[in-house]
Amino acid sequence: MQRKQIAGNILSVSQLNQEVRSLLEHSLGIVWLEGEISNFSQPFSGHWYFSLKDHAAQVRCAMFKNANRKVVFSPETGMQVLVKARVTLYEPRGDYQLIVEAIHPAGDGAMQQAYEQLKMKLAAEGLFAQTAKRALVEYPSTVGVVSSLSGAALQDILSVLARRAPAIKVIVYPAAVQGEQAASQLINMINIANQRDEVDVLIVTRGGGSKEDLWVFNDEQLARTIYHSNLPIISAVGHEVDDSISDLVADLRAATPSAAAEIISQQASHIQQRLDSLKHQLSQTARHQFNQWQLHLNKLHHRIEAQSPQHRLEQQQQRFDELSHRLNLALEQGLKHYEKQQQELQQRLNLHVLSKRLIQAQQGLDKLSHSLMQAQHSQQLQRQQHLASLCRQLNSLSPLNVLERGFSLVTHQQKIVKSATMLTKGDDISLRFADGTRKATITH
Repeated sequence: MQRKQIAGNILSVSQLNQEVRSLLEHSLGIVWLEGEISNFSQPFSGHWYFSLKDHAAQVRCAMFKNANRKVVFSPETGMQVLVKARVTLYEPRGDYQLIVEAIHPAGDGAMQQAYEQLKMKLAAEGLFAQTAKRALVEYPSTVGVVSSLSGAALQDILSVLARRAPAIKVIVYPAAVQGEQAASQLINMINIANQRDEVDVLIVTRGGGSKEDLWVFNDEQLARTIYHSNLPIISAVGHEVDDSISDLVADLRAATPSAAAEIISQQASHIQQRLDSLKHQLSQTARHQFNQWQLHLNKLHHRIEAQSPQHRLEQQQQRFDELSHRLNLALEQGLKHYEKQQQELQQRLNLHVLSKRLIQAQQGLDKLSHSLMQAQHSQQLQRQQHLASLCRQLNSLSPLNVLERGFSLVTHQQKIVKSATMLTKGDDISLRFADGTRKATITH
């Protein structure tokens, strides 16, 4: 009975590697890590292979062509980088490795990672939830502005309000908008405005600048102060393309300081401006909901990806590259070996002066040459047959075979459309079939 139980628990090497890969991918998932690139290589397939190391250890990495084509710099050995990757196991060799999804130079990547981590943390706590947003007063009489007295943002707001709604009173709460003391001063002014309760709405704002200049508006304590404010807050930081944590947690995000003033004064203008403001608020709500669903979709994507044919295809591609390298190396070594034998035989022939021995040696050399050609031809034929088998396996897993069966691939702005909710009326899309592509427009 004991012997049967032991035999029942015996795993094959393949089964063990499959179990280990599943454990690694489900336990660790996506990781961020920083290190130095070493042994960087890019074979003809277009994939990247390298090691990431620090002073005490290293780990093998693979970044496939569909991911590395998005990288805007050229990685090289010795470069310090930050990578986003999923932990997995390369089953044929039993080596654990990282499948890199994104790579950044160490400095820029660390800042982006800090932003993404804080964004996910606050989103999980509900600070960005639409249900927590306070409604703006429809007809505000007094507006508070938290900003620098010397900044252009304050002057833009005062100019717009003076032109569109001169009856609205403005109270300024001065604070630095960049530098080490900026976060504490902004927090203090928001708290003072809430204590005084003398305005209907508060605008927290500054003009455009570099990512470092705007970084104070990604401060966690400032975000929590905005969230707990009793006064509704409009965040108007930087330009329209700039996004900050303050924008996400505020009750309303304005693209620019001037846009914030236009929102406040919309009732003093005509009805069309009111409709534009509502459209902007709807866009913000849709963006927030999209971000929430995108986070959820990414989690589901990583779970599906671990079990998808794409994962097997990636491993087969990596195995193909490895076998190609080994085949070329074996052919070179075989040729060198036979060339060395031929040289040795030639030297021995040169030592014999008798014609008979020379003829016999020449015959032996001819036989060896013929054997060499046969062996080389046989070995090359075997390698070609093995490569052809691998190519057939790769072709059976190719997404193009799916297109041959009548399916099509839909892309929008060079991104794969995986759901109908990603498209809206008027969007231009591309349909890829097995024999070509066609353009189309969403009509409803």
